[in-house]
Amino acid sequence: MRAYDRGVSSSENLADARTVRTHAEDLIDLVAASPSSLHAAETVAARLVSAGFTRLVETAAWDVVPGGRYVVVRDGAVLAWAVPLAASATTGFHVLGAHSDSPGFRLKPQPTTGTRGWLQAAVEIYGGPLLNSWLDRELLLAGRLITADGAHHLVATPPLLRLPQLAIHLDRNVNDGLALDKQTQTQPVWGLGQPATADLLAEVASHVGVARADVRGYDLVLADSARGAVFGADDAFLAAGRLDDLASVHAGLRAFERLAASSSEGDGAGAGVERLPHIPVLAVFDHEEVGSATRSGAAGPLLGDVLGRIATALGATPEEHLRALADSWLVSSDVGHSVHPNYVGRHDPVVQPVLGSGPILKINANQRYATDGAGEAAWRGWSERAGVAVQEFVSHNGVPCGSTIGPISATRLGIRTVDVGIPILSMHSARELAGTSDLLGLSRVAEAFWRS
Repeated sequence: MRAYDRGVSSSENLADARTVRTHAEDLIDLVAASPSSLHAAETVAARLVSAGFTRLVETAAWDVVPGGRYVVVRDGAVLAWAVPLAASATTGFHVLGAHSDSPGFRLKPQPTTGTRGWLQAAVEIYGGPLLNSWLDRELLLAGRLITADGAHHLVATPPLLRLPQLAIHLDRNVNDGLALDKQTQTQPVWGLGQPATADLLAEVASHVGVARADVRGYDLVLADSARGAVFGADDAFLAAGRLDDLASVHAGLRAFERLAASSSEGDGAGAGVERLPHIPVLAVFDHEEVGSATRSGAAGPLLGDVLGRIATALGATPEEHLRALADSWLVSSDVGHSVHPNYVGRHDPVVQPVLGSGPILKINANQRYATDGAGEAAWRGWSERAGVAVQEFVSHNGVPCGSTIGPISATRLGIRTVDVGIPILSMHSARELAGTSDLLGLSRVAEAFWRS
């Protein structure tokens, strides 16, 4: 039984099932529009501008006033916030944090290569992808080209590349275990010919009408060209690339869009952003998969800079800003592991979250996640307010977990932090698997968090 099925009538279930499906299909659209972190940031910003947010530029003075809604982009990161009408110098922040990047491959310098009549792309591994999941898929290149005039051109090619797997006839032991050499066996093909007379960057530049001679720099990654899909009995599953962590980005975006669309009159569940008790912030960072230590990553200054500029606009003294931070919360939202039916022994023997039973509360004694007892209580309260079930996640003692932006941001700013997310399978695959009801559930709790 799904999390949204509990204690409601069949007609309510049907209506909610439609809402779950609509939310999932909108996530598929977001993933398709966001093959790179740079695309994700621009897509989120564009949707919020359509919802009434004003886009700011970091190099300009900011006219941030009570009642205003704002969004700013720094490379592959995007931050959005709304200032309630009653906001003061000591009003705290409620920040939902996520990340825009995913494990995969990045195009190297001098990317046109090949052998024996094949044209190949020289790529470097980014983060920790599940390498074999990228085999035998039609891939595209996405990111930006920087031209001689300093302009940045977002680009996403049609399906262009493929990593073909060696046939079983040439490797009879392949089903006993496939190990790919990260240098020699992960270079995709993109055409036929001789590298000396071909130019991959010229091919990419042609898709945005840019002359190859004008390209001075680039940031390009591979992405799966296949569109996401909802499937399974009762539409239980969604499969797509980059769910880690566009699922959280989308949950926050949809919650912010609902807040912006709600009435500004009154308070409580129906209140708009102008009447909220805290300043709601959506913070989407880049480079989480490689440690976050960049100007657009969670370990960089971006979030602190933005919160500081908001405080300055509200006339806060340094002491008042610290008081506001002490009254703030950060919800760090990233995916976690569902129990895998074929590998149950890799999970904790008792705590075993599963797709379709609600978002997860992520806990780790060694502070790989920032959740503590206060954070747990707060998350349970927001979830109860949203009518969404809570699952816990903790790692098997013999299988250490990764980390998130949560401990990084908590260390930088001292904000109370809780780590959450949705359970998925196939994490770090080119195509990951989520539960559709969990996706909507996470967005509903995000909205309750901002309204609290």
